[in-house]
Amino acid sequence: MALLTQEQQQQVAQAVTRAEQRTDAEIVTVLAPRADDYSYIPLLWASLIALVVPAVLHILNGGMAIYSLLMAQWATFVFLSLIFRIPAITTRLIPPRVRYWRASNLARRQFLEQKLHHTEGRTGVLIFVSEAERYVEILVDEGISRHLDNSDWGTIVSDFTRRVALGHTAEGFITCIDACAELLEKHVPRTQPRNQLPNRLVLL
Repeated sequence: MALLTQEQQQQVAQAVTRAEQRTDAEIVTVLAPRADDYSYIPLLWASLIALVVPAVLHILNGGMAIYSLLMAQWATFVFLSLIFRIPAITTRLIPPRVRYWRASNLARRQFLEQKLHHTEGRTGVLIFVSEAERYVEILVDEGISRHLDNSDWGTIVSDFTRRVALGHTAEGFITCIDACAELLEKHVPRTQPRNQLPNRLVLL
């Protein structure tokens, strides 16, 4: 997982500018390194594992004193709490449902925070990515959803998700924006020159 360079960010912004020359849609791109810090995950897993340590040690060595068992339990908790804080490990410990829910929730918050619901004609389109979760979602306002439903975006999202998993996030953004522009031009073509929202990539 790596932040996009300034050059890559400019390329994404330029792709948005090109796309909006073909459609009345207002496109906003948002990139989050992760949807949550998941600070409770390392503690949760460390606690669960530490809870069973005394029982395991008692089975393996029934002669251990209670004090020794408690010290082993405490040491296990501290050690695992630190190890599980390593981002690459933390991500693997998070249940898929939790990752999906957190990323989906952040995408919807960003739709509101970036004021996509305030555009003239309700033509806002959010292209949201959370890299750690390998999560991609396209959210549209009612001015777009009247012409296109969720299934129309499926192939675009799947392709972008694959690129994010390979570490090609910048390339994925540009390909996704171009594909969205082609689809939007057919259903929501440009009728007047306007730019209601910034075209820059929003980094969280």
